[in-house]
Amino acid sequence: MPEGLNPIEAGRKLHEHGEVAHQRAEKTDHHEIEDRHSRTVQIGEAVLLALVTIAAAWAGYSAAKWGTASRVDIARSLTLRNLATRDELTAISLRNFDSSTFTAWFTAYTLNSRQKEAVAERRFRPAFRVAFNAWMATDPLHNPHAPPGPTYMPQYKLPPMARADALDTAANVKFDEGNHAGLVSDEYIRITVFLAAVLFLVGIGSSFKLYSIRYALISFGTALLILSVVLILQQPGLPK
Repeated sequence: MPEGLNPIEAGRKLHEHGEVAHQRAEKTDHHEIEDRHSRTVQIGEAVLLALVTIAAAWAGYSAAKWGTASRVDIARSLTLRNLATRDELTAISLRNFDSSTFTAWFTAYTLNSRQKEAVAERRFRPAFRVAFNAWMATDPLHNPHAPPGPTYMPQYKLPPMARADALDTAANVKFDEGNHAGLVSDEYIRITVFLAAVLFLVGIGSSFKLYSIRYALISFGTALLILSVVLILQQPGLPK
C-alpha cells in the first residue's frame, strides 16, 4: 500500500507552486507595462513626426516664397533705379541745352544785337521760354533782387527730373520691401532648422531601450515644435 503524502513535502510543493505563480504574474504585469509604454512612445513619436513634417513643409514653402519675393522686389528696385538714372541724364541734358541757349542769348544781349537775340530766343525750348518770360518780367536788368536766371524761376520745370525723383523713391520702397522679404525668408529657414532638430530627436529616440530617455526626447521635441509654431504664427502671411 503506498505511503501517504508527507505534510512537509506537500507544504514545500505548495510554496514552490505559489512562487512560480507569483513570478508568472509579475512577468505578465511587467510585459503589460512594457507594452503600454511601447505603445505610448510609438504613438507619441508618430504624432510628433506627423506634426513636425507638416510644420517643416510649411516653413520650407514659406521660406521659398519669401525668398522669391525678395529677389523679385530687389530686381524691380534695380530696374526702377536704372529708369531714374536715364531720366536724370535726360534732365541734365535739357538743363545743359537751356543753359547754352541762354548763354547765347545773353552774349547777343551784351553785344546789343537784336538779330542774334532773336536767333537765340528761337532756340529756346517752349518750357524754357515760359521761365525766361517770367524771369524777364522781374526786370532783372534793374532789379537787384531778381533771380540769377530763368532756371532759378519756379516756372522752370524739368519733367524728366521729377520722374527721376519719383522713380528713385519707388526704387527705395521696393528695395526696402525686398530686404524685408529676405529677412522673413531667413527667419523661416531658422524655424526649419528647429524642426529638423525635432526630426533628429525622434529619429534617435528609437535607438534607446530606456523609455525614460525616449519620453525625455519626445518632451524636448514637443517643446521645440511648440516654439517653432509660435515663431511661424509671428511671421507675416505669404507674399502676394
